[in-house]
Amino acid sequence: MDIKTMRRGVMENSDGGEDMVLANLIANGDDVGPLVRLAFERGRPEGLLHQLIYVVKQKEAEIEEMCKTHYEEFILAVDELRGVLLDAEELKSELQSDNFKLQQVGSALLAKLEELLESYSVRKNMTEAIEMSKNCIQVLELCVKCNSHISEGQFYSALKTLDLVEKSCTQNIPAKAIKMLIESRIPVIKLHIEKKVCSEVNEWMVEIRSSAKNIGETAIGHAVTVRQRDKEMLEQQRKAEEQSISGLGDLAYTLEAEELEEDSVLQFDLTPLYRACHIHDCLGIQEKFREYYYTNRLLQLNSDLEITSAQPFVESYQTFFAQIAGFFIVEDRVLRTTGGLLVADQVETMWETAVAKMSSLLEEQFSCMESAPHLLLVKDYVTLFGSTLRQYGHEIGTLLDVLNSSCDKYRLLFLEECQQQILDVFGNDPYDQMEIKKQSDYENIVLSFNLQTSDIMPAFPYTAPFSSMVPNACRIVRSFIKGSVDYLSYGIHVNFFDVVRKYLDKFLIDVLNVMLLEKINSGNVTVPQLMQIAANIAVLERACDFYLRHAAQLCGIPVRSVGRPLGTLTAKVILKTSREAAFIALQSLVNTKIDEFMTLTESVNWTPEETNENGNDYIHEVIIYLDSILSPAQQILPLDAVYRVGSGAFEHISNSIVAAFSSDNVKRFNANAVINVDYDLQIIENFAEERFYSAGLGEIDDEVSFKICLVEARQLVNLLLSSHPENFLNPDIWEKNYYTLEIKKVAAILDKFKDSPDGIFGSLANKNAKQSARKKSMDVLKKRLKDFN
Repeated sequence: MDIKTMRRGVMENSDGGEDMVLANLIANGDDVGPLVRLAFERGRPEGLLHQLIYVVKQKEAEIEEMCKTHYEEFILAVDELRGVLLDAEELKSELQSDNFKLQQVGSALLAKLEELLESYSVRKNMTEAIEMSKNCIQVLELCVKCNSHISEGQFYSALKTLDLVEKSCTQNIPAKAIKMLIESRIPVIKLHIEKKVCSEVNEWMVEIRSSAKNIGETAIGHAVTVRQRDKEMLEQQRKAEEQSISGLGDLAYTLEAEELEEDSVLQFDLTPLYRACHIHDCLGIQEKFREYYYTNRLLQLNSDLEITSAQPFVESYQTFFAQIAGFFIVEDRVLRTTGGLLVADQVETMWETAVAKMSSLLEEQFSCMESAPHLLLVKDYVTLFGSTLRQYGHEIGTLLDVLNSSCDKYRLLFLEECQQQILDVFGNDPYDQMEIKKQSDYENIVLSFNLQTSDIMPAFPYTAPFSSMVPNACRIVRSFIKGSVDYLSYGIHVNFFDVVRKYLDKFLIDVLNVMLLEKINSGNVTVPQLMQIAANIAVLERACDFYLRHAAQLCGIPVRSVGRPLGTLTAKVILKTSREAAFIALQSLVNTKIDEFMTLTESVNWTPEETNENGNDYIHEVIIYLDSILSPAQQILPLDAVYRVGSGAFEHISNSIVAAFSSDNVKRFNANAVINVDYDLQIIENFAEERFYSAGLGEIDDEVSFKICLVEARQLVNLLLSSHPENFLNPDIWEKNYYTLEIKKVAAILDKFKDSPDGIFGSLANKNAKQSARKKSMDVLKKRLKDFN
């Protein structure tokens, strides 16, 4: 049966078309997977199995057919293979023989080759070991270098070397032990560097704290220099303005500002701090160092703000404020130069802390101080402290408020101290005119306070019209002005001249004037002393203008501005009133002394039998006393005051004479008594005229004289001795001759005017008709006065 017959038979025995499909797929080499999947999905795997069996049988038939076809060729091929096998056996034996020979010959070479390969391996290992050793040596050298830098304090170089070690360790060191050791030591070294740097910073903090006082003193000293230079410039400007206004010529002035670099004035080293900042930055812990620095400096500040009670504040305040100033000057430079170590808010917080503590301390210390100079010294230094730190941007308003709140206490303390000085001056003043022997003394005593009455330099020795109390009081007032200006300067008041003027007025009125009045009214001063006090007050009145100009000068106010009416001192008017009180007290004292002499009701015989042309004894005592009063008055007082003293005394004498006639103690007087009083009056009138013109009072006004002050007594005596006394009531005659006499007083006096039978009228009544006519006229006047009353 041939192949075609078998294939057809198989096809006939197959299940038809599906078997053919499978056979074709396999024959073509196609994928039968879908067909198998489909058979299982249909649930007919048996049919598929039969188809596969069919295909297998078909393939076996084909193989059998091909074997039959190529049988002869296969036999030939087998024969050829047998021949080749024999050749291979021969070749094998030859190869074995050659191999044996080769083994015999190459065994030695193989041993050499193995030795060579082993040498190559050793060399490679040695090369690698040497390279590794070199890397280790480099790393170790870097470690040694790092240690050297650390020992020399070159921490930045040490950190850079440590970074190289760290990189080399991770890249070039295969030795695990060394690598682990180095890696474990790197954090320790970094921590050591951090501690060493912090230790240096701590040492720097201790050193800069000890230097802060010198830094602050230097800065405050520079502020003193600037302040003094500003004062000099303002004074030059003020003088230039005044000279320009007064027309004395143009005066050019320039303001030369000396620029001083702050860093060149204040030398202190921040190198350790800069290095610490840089190293902490390299370590990556800059924020930690910032907090460390701020915390420690704040602790130092709080420590500096504490004062010890072992030393008085007035002895330690300069050190205290200089220390604080130095602290903030250092912090200002740290803020500006360290690149963020401090921020402005932190510095401001420290400043607010310091201001709060300093304000509290000043209030406490000011409340305990009982000395104005101490208050002023502290205030001046605090303002210098504030001026210094204001240049660094710090607000000092709170400190100035504290100083301003203590102004009233300073003024009261200063007022008390000056009051005690004035009291000492009054107590030590002999109230004698000063004798100035030299021109330098004249300049210091007179010209320095503008007390001169003339621009001409007097001859020396020169007797001043005032006692030593005046220049001493002027010095005290001048020091009071300066003290007031000094305390108000550089505070919250910008234009404080009005405040100084108010203080000056109060001092002159409440202290100087009150003490003058107390001295005047004390009752233990003599007439010459009262004269000198009055003269002193007159000089002090003139000095008020100097006080005001001096205050304006110290306040930087042009002097021309205080010449206006509103620029005068109230004290000047008050002193004028006190001078008036001095004259009143002087007049009272003189009058009292005159009363001691003029006891006319007791010492005068009002009904004498005869007249006395030499006058009564009292009048000579009065003249001696008046001479002792008017002589020093001419030397001490100006002419108008001399006239006032003399006129008051003579007027009182006149009043005393009239009062004696009116006294109830004088029951009766006769013509001889009137004549004697007329003699007394003539003596005192002559003395009055002589003193008036010898004193040079006639040069002032010829229409007045001391004699006019005796007019009432003179008119009364003239009336009593008049030939026609009844003319007294004649208006024309009264206005011409008796205008000072009161009608009621005259009536009372005339009632006492009665001559005895032995009197001048009675004894001559029958001898002299004129005397009788005068008596009748007197009786008529008496009658008319009674009718008038």
